[in-house]
Amino acid sequence: MALAMDCFAVTLGMACGSRGLRTRQAVRMAIFFGGFQFAMPVAGWLAGDKLLGFIKSFDHWVAFGLLALIGGRMIYESFGLSEEEKACRPDQTQGMRLVVLSLATSIDALAVGLSLGVIRTGILYPAAVIGVTSFVLTIVGAKLGPVAGRLAGRRAELLGGLILIGIGAKILVEHLAG
Repeated sequence: MALAMDCFAVTLGMACGSRGLRTRQAVRMAIFFGGFQFAMPVAGWLAGDKLLGFIKSFDHWVAFGLLALIGGRMIYESFGLSEEEKACRPDQTQGMRLVVLSLATSIDALAVGLSLGVIRTGILYPAAVIGVTSFVLTIVGAKLGPVAGRLAGRRAELLGGLILIGIGAKILVEHLAG
């Protein structure tokens, strides 16, 4: 659940910052988030302790930077774009933006996989649980996002951007304090 909560919060923020997500968009996000959350622990497990020492020193900075960049863009757009301009922009749930969000939310899962590889335990069952949980919580975030957006009113996209930056800051603080 802890690894999947980032997926939930990012999806909630994106669904809050738009007019909600269509079912197709929510499922696409869930497939990407769940897929990355499944694949990253497996990749970490396969890489083992060789990669652990290398990536551990900066993984939190990468996640923070990616989430802050996308969140900052959402905040900027909440002030700078008219409703007509927002309606004409490309789908925010596909392409490189979705890949970057999937990567940023799954870096912790990579570290979990590295840790499981070091202690020589199985990976497929934990990775499947992480992936499925992330998939489900992404769908839940997509469904709750419009409710949060209505509560936030006109500044829903601002709230979504702040949520993304907050997640990045949480990841940074946890790694620097731990």
